[in-house]
Amino acid sequence: MKRISVKTGRPYDMVIGTGILSDAADYIQEVTGPCRAALICDSNVAGLYAGTVSEALTDAGFDVTLIEFPAGEENKNLESYCAIMEQLARAALSRSDIIIALGGGVTGDMAGFAAATYLRGIRYIQMPTTYLAAVDSSVGGKTAVDLGKGKNLCGAFWQPSLVLCDISTFRTLSPSEMLDGSAESYKTAMIADEELAPYVKKIMSALMETGGEITGEMTDTLELVVERSVQVKRTIVEHDERDTGERQLLNFGHTFGHSIEKLSEYAIPHGQAVARGMVCEARAAYKLGYTEYDAADQIRSDLADMNFDLEIPYDAEKILKVAKGDKKVRTGSITVVFPESPGKCALRTIPLDDLQQYIEAGLSQQ
Repeated sequence: MKRISVKTGRPYDMVIGTGILSDAADYIQEVTGPCRAALICDSNVAGLYAGTVSEALTDAGFDVTLIEFPAGEENKNLESYCAIMEQLARAALSRSDIIIALGGGVTGDMAGFAAATYLRGIRYIQMPTTYLAAVDSSVGGKTAVDLGKGKNLCGAFWQPSLVLCDISTFRTLSPSEMLDGSAESYKTAMIADEELAPYVKKIMSALMETGGEITGEMTDTLELVVERSVQVKRTIVEHDERDTGERQLLNFGHTFGHSIEKLSEYAIPHGQAVARGMVCEARAAYKLGYTEYDAADQIRSDLADMNFDLEIPYDAEKILKVAKGDKKVRTGSITVVFPESPGKCALRTIPLDDLQQYIEAGLSQQ
């Protein structure tokens, strides 16, 4: 069992281990006594884990309301958000009550945004059940829903009161979902922890050998990877909670990645879109002289070894159109991330007029 303290404006802990779901009430009572609790999850997670968490909370004296929404990134929208808000109101949650986000990144983003805006803000707890959510969206306080123009364009910064990560939930994930988490963990290795990369590769190699089954040894490695990934993100977020400087390093692969994800109508999931984006962004930076470190071939090789599909079925014009609407755009410019040396990335702000050249350079040699 690992515990990581995140010292943002509102400090909180992340607990990582196995068997946490059935003991959830013990941890939650560290931050609140029995109260009304809205347990928000998607239609996939509801049948897997909602009963366990709800029973643990009810036995501890919490009054639990289950709020379920249709699974899928395509449902991370204002319609689903409004439906959640109406159910929170019908459940008569007050500012002394809590919201619990049980599930992957879509659930965490939407439940967090609901918590940030219901009654102008109530406490919430992240309980990530996917590898991707554990290493990425569950920590840092970014909450949002998607708009027709792009991902996460409607949201708020709202830190959780607690994060509980039960690694055993990863056993129900598909190989594709494990790839999503591996992409974000590999990104972490590229920006701040070079020694993390072999562990990320080890997990995916072992999964290929077992046909997707997560063994006990893999669980130990996953716990280590989640812990080190979160430690990197924790440090960056503590330095830049509102995403105005250093925190933008976490966007490596995302300028291309978000565009690819959106163009595919989310058929290419987030992590696998980011994997493609890392190759492109490393290549573009080297070709345009932003860096002397040519990392693209090594990134491509590592990701291919982990069984990533790195084909990009979209041309520069289509990617450019979506990228110009990305939330990272600021007053006619966009900040891009690139590898500066092994285990270290840097930022560069470029005019939007140069974005087409950047995208074309990233797509060359595809």
